[in-house]
Amino acid sequence: MSGKRLQAHGSRGFTLLELMVVVSIVALATAGVSFALRDNDATLLEREGLRLSALLESARAQSRTSGVAVLWRGSDQGFEFIGHAVREGSPLAGARSWLQPDTHPQITQPVGAETLTLGPEPLIAAQRLVIQQGERRLTLATDGLAPFKVVPEEPVP
Repeated sequence: MSGKRLQAHGSRGFTLLELMVVVSIVALATAGVSFALRDNDATLLEREGLRLSALLESARAQSRTSGVAVLWRGSDQGFEFIGHAVREGSPLAGARSWLQPDTHPQITQPVGAETLTLGPEPLIAAQRLVIQQGERRLTLATDGLAPFKVVPEEPVP
């Protein structure tokens, strides 16, 4: 009878090994979730960069088909496409706002330029544009032949 009593007392609760296994499973799940969540600010800047590169290429194509240069001008409030090829009713007509109000554009190539020239020639000058939101920066560039795309930022000398 004393053997049954020992078994009843010995089977209560969890062992230390079982508790450690459960804690490690919870820790791994938490780490997996934290890695799966992307930085929302980086995602917003990436979305702005993809949107802008698509619009720049659209304006470049419109410039080539019309034979008239289209210019892009950016400001802290937004950006606009300028030129006779951008007519009323065109998807590129009118000023556009940034997706996030704290976005700041800066044309870094050609140095000192206030606008990007998008055609009408198939081969344009190499151009580079940096958009910044807070401390985050994203660079869009073309070598003049390839489309505008997000590129790694050049190291600062």
